[in-house]
Amino acid sequence: MKKINLIALSAAIVGAINAIYLSWVKLSHNETLCAPGLGDCFTVNTSRYSEIYGIPIALFGLSAFLLIIALLIFENRNEFLQENGTMILFGVSLIGVLYSAYLTYLEAYVIHAWCPYCVLSAFMILIVFGVSIIRLKEEF
Repeated sequence: MKKINLIALSAAIVGAINAIYLSWVKLSHNETLCAPGLGDCFTVNTSRYSEIYGIPIALFGLSAFLLIIALLIFENRNEFLQENGTMILFGVSLIGVLYSAYLTYLEAYVIHAWCPYCVLSAFMILIVFGVSIIRLKEEF
């Protein structure tokens, strides 16, 4: 695996672990899991913006990071992914970055509280997005 892909894979793994933790915090409704003194994770994670149709946003993030991990691991083993993996990675990470930007906006200007784990998630998807742009440049 190329070094650039290892960077994206590492970021996606960190993002997935982070999303598992955020899902656990959301589903357990346990304020102490939010690491007191590190922002206001509980306020963000219990806001009306923390779920879509009753599904925690962290689970959507986990799904995206798991998709990215699977894509990076299996793209050299599958003909379809060999041909389309770069565009799929770009598309998934672009959607992730745009949605993370929206959520960061909500934290700053609507909720008025910051969740450090949410910021970490946004940073991890931004790294994957950066890698996807580098891959696009190399391919075209």
